[in-house]
Amino acid sequence: MATEANPTTELTSGADIVVQSLVNHGVDTIFAYPGGCSMPLHQALTRFKDTLRTILPRHEQGGGFAAQGIARSTGKVGVCMATSGPGATNLVTALADAKLDSVPLVAITGQVTTKVIGSDAFQETPIVEVCRGITKHHYLVTDVNDVARVMKEAFLVASSGRPGPVLVDMPKDVLLDKCVPNYDVDIELPGFQLNNPKARPEQIKQIAAAIKRAKRPVIYAGGGVITGEASNELRELVKKTGIPITMTVMGLGVYPGTDELSLDMLGMHGSVYSNYAVDEADLLIALGVRFDDRVTGKVEEFCKHGKIIHIDIDAAELNKNKPAHIPVCSDVKFALTELNKIVEAPEDISDWVAKCKKWKKDEPFHYNQDYSGITQQHAIHTLWKMTHQLDPVITTGVGQHQMWAAQYYKFDKPRTWLSSSGLGTMGFGLPAAMGVQSQYPGRLVVDIDGDGSFLMNVQELATLSCEKLPVKVLLLNNQHLGMVVQWEDRFMQGNRAHTYLGPIDNPEWSGEGDGIGPMAQEHRFPNFVEIAKGFGCGSAYVEKKEDLEAALQEMIDYDGPYVLDVATPYQEHVLPMIPGGHTVKDMIKE
Repeated sequence: MATEANPTTELTSGADIVVQSLVNHGVDTIFAYPGGCSMPLHQALTRFKDTLRTILPRHEQGGGFAAQGIARSTGKVGVCMATSGPGATNLVTALADAKLDSVPLVAITGQVTTKVIGSDAFQETPIVEVCRGITKHHYLVTDVNDVARVMKEAFLVASSGRPGPVLVDMPKDVLLDKCVPNYDVDIELPGFQLNNPKARPEQIKQIAAAIKRAKRPVIYAGGGVITGEASNELRELVKKTGIPITMTVMGLGVYPGTDELSLDMLGMHGSVYSNYAVDEADLLIALGVRFDDRVTGKVEEFCKHGKIIHIDIDAAELNKNKPAHIPVCSDVKFALTELNKIVEAPEDISDWVAKCKKWKKDEPFHYNQDYSGITQQHAIHTLWKMTHQLDPVITTGVGQHQMWAAQYYKFDKPRTWLSSSGLGTMGFGLPAAMGVQSQYPGRLVVDIDGDGSFLMNVQELATLSCEKLPVKVLLLNNQHLGMVVQWEDRFMQGNRAHTYLGPIDNPEWSGEGDGIGPMAQEHRFPNFVEIAKGFGCGSAYVEKKEDLEAALQEMIDYDGPYVLDVATPYQEHVLPMIPGGHTVKDMIKE
């Protein structure tokens, strides 16, 4: 087979060039679902089976999220593949999700032959046009001689600067056509910045001076620090300065959640103490963040009285949502490395640090520990106590369980927490865990999920079983779309509008039941234990608090994929909560 060091002189099909390019770029696993127009690619994959594992997801969206699982947990480019038409459109949500969370992804789609493009041929969609606004870059390849170059560019664009998804659309005739490939071909990306931007020395000095003068500084770290592999540099900055640090939901794990200077997550469902600290800060050091509305609330009131330093690799993010006093377009690892060479601790922030610690002590995350059944918070905290020393990777779906996982599972390492943050895509957790497990076969991988989110991609249980991927699912089953129910309760007088997931003849459907009585238990729907068994997975149901630890241990020890269905109440709310568009002064605590 050809490599970049040993180019071939033989005529090679477009499909084989695509797959050889994947191998050349170090891809060892691809999630691919076949169809008419992508069949040449799948035939090529069979010729590379000794060097490239092809995993068949049971839905293209599952394959897209699984590829994200690889990218988010390893930092490598994830790769997924689908056929034309509906196969390609089934990838759209995963691409949009990767765009918002800056995940390096290459998605390859089959396309109808070039001569019928635009004629509404069978299984044709203009997928490049569909995805134009939700990809970092995109290609429709119409000449086999361009395939090697396009694949080289796709990986470069996906992984460089601020990472993101790249779509490569491949017509079937181009896949079947042949040429002599040149894998070392020069790229053709006019205006593309090959080297990451770097902070200038005077900017680093300016930042160091601002830190030295600060009386109430806070570090605000996001996913960009993880993407930039700058967690160690960030920890060194905190050690040198003693500045308290808060993280976005994308940044969890970049700094140890168990450390006394950690203020945990900030924002809508962040800690009381992190939001208080940012509100009173006189200096906010924002690293690899984008001032998302879920963090800022009413943006003009966010850190209103403080100076803001904003370091980000993407110049478009600087001054976009929140003006910064010191905006710096730079690779965050480089900026922190240079800053750590000269930074000095602020002259005296002992009173400020003590105040942050007192907030943390006085207003911790809390829940009703006297409840006789199993609350979602209790289940997650118990899982943390039992597993955090095992170095697990945790994925989640989207909803209340996602926020509770962010609050009650303390992450100490980057790339151990995977969650759909910007797009908030239900159905993310299970296939993302599948991707992680494919890279770490001996590692504990747990999907903390809700029943609504889990059902969105439940078919991937089949993939887990057939591919022997032992993902564990902690299913917090409250029979409702919990986060929407919470908003109904808080802002819509509790009127239930299609948020109960069971039969419509149940009182719960109209919000008249209690969610925990005999009627509710009798009508639990669907039977997740039997569904999991039908897919060849281990499974169990638990509803008593005293049985939870034993049930979790059985799940952890099981040799294969496992679903633990945990009965939880739907009356629980994720607190604290700052309503959208409001400020820390409007925080709901009880």
